[in-house]
Amino acid sequence: MTGPDLLRYAKVHRGGTVLVGTAVVALLSALFGGTNIALPSIGSGGVSTGVPYRQELPLLTAVFLSAALDGAMAAHDAMGASTMHRFRIVYCTALTLTVCAFSFGTEALADGPESGAVFVRSVLIWLGLALLSVRLLGQQLSWAIPLTSVLFLVWYPGNWWDWTASPATDLFSWAVAAIALAVGVTAIAATPWRRKTSFSTRKPPVRKSTV
Repeated sequence: MTGPDLLRYAKVHRGGTVLVGTAVVALLSALFGGTNIALPSIGSGGVSTGVPYRQELPLLTAVFLSAALDGAMAAHDAMGASTMHRFRIVYCTALTLTVCAFSFGTEALADGPESGAVFVRSVLIWLGLALLSVRLLGQQLSWAIPLTSVLFLVWYPGNWWDWTASPATDLFSWAVAAIALAVGVTAIAATPWRRKTSFSTRKPPVRKSTV
């Protein structure tokens, strides 16, 4: 795999669009991330509460990243052999690392390194959920499962499970990031071609002769 090959692959798989979209999200977070989203608080007698934009914006970054799986060759990729899947892994990994590095740098300059680490952690968690959503619901609904998770974070903020508000050193939140990303990547890797190959290569059990 050469650099020009990877660039051509990225062009077909919306690499430029993904980079532009995620860069815009990072800049919006840097400029307006401290602004609170006004929301009514459950059980507060109508008193409004707020959640900073920078806590929820990583969801958009994750959805943009999941769009890298789509494109003119999406169906071909799903049926491709192991070489094609390795090519896709390299592309998606490079794209994710680039986006995370840019997002961390922008957020760190705007609000400090800890905020940048929390932003990246949220991106990884929501990326895992977006990939799972792609596998279960289709590419057009990559946002569905991540958005569902936001309901718990927005209406019940600051709890132990709220990875968007936990400090950068919170090991539980990083464990959630690792698990969510592993589940999402596994779901995407389990293409119909791979599932079919896995079942077809299983050998039937050898029966011992009773004679």
